[in-house]
Amino acid sequence: MAKNLVVVESPAKARTLKKYLGKDYEVIASYGHVRDLIPKEGAVDPDHDFAMKYQTVEKNNKHIDTFIKALKQADALYLATDPDREGEAISWHLQELAKERNALNDKPVYRVVFHEITKKAILHAMEEPRPILIDLVHAQQARRALDFLVGFKLSPLLWKKIRRGLSAGRVQSPALRLIVERQEEIDKFIAQEYWTIEADCEKEAQAFPAKLIEYQGEKLKQFTLNNDVDALKARDTVLAAAQGVLTVKAVDKKQRKRYPAPPFITSTLQQEAARKLGYTAQRTMRVAQQLYEGIDVGEGVVGLISYMRTDSVNLAAEAVQEIRDFIGQRYGKHNVPDEFRVYKTKSKNAQEAHEAIRPTSVLHVPEEIKSALSDEQFKLYRLIWQRTVACQMNHATIDAVAIDLSTGNHVLRATGSTIADAGFISVYQEGIDDEKKNDEEGRILPIMQVGDQIKLVTLEGKQHFTEPPPPYTEASLIKSLEEYGIGRPSTYASIIQTLQHREYATLDKKRFQPTDVGRVVNKFLTQYFTDYVDYAFTAHLEDQLDAVARGELQWLPVLENFWKPFSQLIVVTEENVKRSDVTQEKIEEKCPKCGGDLSIRLGKHGRFIGCSAYPECDYTRNLDDTPERSAELIEGRQCPDCGHALQIRFGRFGKFIGCSNYPNCRHIEPLEKPEDTEVQCPECSKGTMLKRKSKRGKIFYSCSCYPTCQYAVWDEPINEPCPQCGFLMLTLKTTKKRGTEKVCPQKNCNYVEQVEQTE
Repeated sequence: MAKNLVVVESPAKARTLKKYLGKDYEVIASYGHVRDLIPKEGAVDPDHDFAMKYQTVEKNNKHIDTFIKALKQADALYLATDPDREGEAISWHLQELAKERNALNDKPVYRVVFHEITKKAILHAMEEPRPILIDLVHAQQARRALDFLVGFKLSPLLWKKIRRGLSAGRVQSPALRLIVERQEEIDKFIAQEYWTIEADCEKEAQAFPAKLIEYQGEKLKQFTLNNDVDALKARDTVLAAAQGVLTVKAVDKKQRKRYPAPPFITSTLQQEAARKLGYTAQRTMRVAQQLYEGIDVGEGVVGLISYMRTDSVNLAAEAVQEIRDFIGQRYGKHNVPDEFRVYKTKSKNAQEAHEAIRPTSVLHVPEEIKSALSDEQFKLYRLIWQRTVACQMNHATIDAVAIDLSTGNHVLRATGSTIADAGFISVYQEGIDDEKKNDEEGRILPIMQVGDQIKLVTLEGKQHFTEPPPPYTEASLIKSLEEYGIGRPSTYASIIQTLQHREYATLDKKRFQPTDVGRVVNKFLTQYFTDYVDYAFTAHLEDQLDAVARGELQWLPVLENFWKPFSQLIVVTEENVKRSDVTQEKIEEKCPKCGGDLSIRLGKHGRFIGCSAYPECDYTRNLDDTPERSAELIEGRQCPDCGHALQIRFGRFGKFIGCSNYPNCRHIEPLEKPEDTEVQCPECSKGTMLKRKSKRGKIFYSCSCYPTCQYAVWDEPINEPCPQCGFLMLTLKTTKKRGTEKVCPQKNCNYVEQVEQTE
């Protein structure tokens, strides 16, 4: 038996370490957590210094037995679990188990940490072991105790006041509040109309757009033109003044620098993987774990990235030097800055000894090791590699130009920009949440001088409407959690997963929507437990736990300060809040059936409007219906799902056909039958393509077999196969620039045929 026992968390990591450490070391895996609180009341005892009662994780009992057996035969124990607070706690639990089962017997116990699984990093860590840092352990215990106490005290209260089976969490609840408040902001939003006046101009056969910015000597603001009458008047006034010609009034050229984003930390990796790869936070961390633990890329198993749970943007000096040398060789020395780029970590708790997420060696070029990686591993590794290389490259230089074109006391502006020197952009560019296309970027304007005469080809008014803030995506939610200080990077994935698992929020087209239950739970928590879903309160508590990890605060007083007012509030709420206070919301309206009060209520299938005299009065209606627009029955039509009468209802997006048995039955149909193009659906060959209108009023065409078949296109389908790829359908696409064309809708086919216009 080997003299030294090394324990890591995963078997993949164990195999890699065994290869590097040799025959004097036995390396085994704990398979994650080995102990947790007993899952019942009393696991944390606030009356006795928050004493915590643990039990072994049942699924890992056989691995614990293997650990104890191996330790009894070893001379020393090396605990090499992950280099974070949770990993420190696992090492402490392993040590405590060893003591309980008399397996230590005064054997030395060492804690070793490495932030990348490479031979050099592992051997260096083994040469510099340290004791377990009890402050980190206490911080983790405090978090676990808080989460347990909140869950075991608040969840039963939700059962009593709302419905059975609900639960609440210390950090999930403020995250839910973010989602609900954003949706409420969207629901209350009233769109405002505004118009812009936009021109097509031309100089020496080169066309370019411009926009009216000054009208009759006054600068145009967003709502200066807020209806079609004002817009048409402005257009006609400018057209009359111009007589087809504009004069160049000013030419403004500027050169600006754009700098690269810092290397990834956990939160920014999760955000960028969501934006660019469509990965959930959970998927990102799973794949990153694989890259960290090691993959055989032709030189044996090697960890490809540094540890992926980190708040630090620090990079080791030797890693930066390797990156700079690589940039000089691959992209030219002009792309290497004179000095190292040093980025400042935002989190005050980040330890600068830790590093950002980076490749363990930049020489592992993604394309060169692609064959050794799965598709998702390759995409995530390439993202990390590109971001890391780009962060040490020279800035990009952008040439921007703005041309003011005048006629009388009216001014139009044309803008464009070109990349003079790509710099880091040649490797990587950071994504943006809810990014809108920047038409200016890449637009090259003709060369113009002050006084030049420019042809005004067309001038049109364009109608716009203000838009509400978009619902949260995973990326934007993580960004807000980080900005508010709610949770920590290692917890973001579990926060999001918990909200969906509890059915407090759903993802619809990759955007979070609060469920009716989520709204009611949030209302209850914000009304009666205001502090505990307050963003500043939650962030302050996180800061206190971080201070415990740094040894600046003691963990028991932190728990005590939280527990006393929280436990008192539980008692007060239980005694004084009625179930109806939470699940019913009175509205200023009387029941049309019995004259009683109506209220918004939470039912089995969500929120609805019902009579307070229930069960004597059974009046109910859809939450989106209003008394002025009450539902009317459709004679001779029954619901195909439950047999009740169908009726015309009014929803957020207008009229539709719905079941009169709502909310027990949720059958709906469109009121107007879509126009049938009689073109066979090329996806399923069963349905035909129907002309429909989106929620925003835009025409599109989709299969009549929806939702079984979800094939859809924006352009009008025609019953002709593509002569190039054989696809069963072409579409008619019309643009101002190119007119009407027959286009193949297949992404990998570029077939285009001009359609002759006839009078």
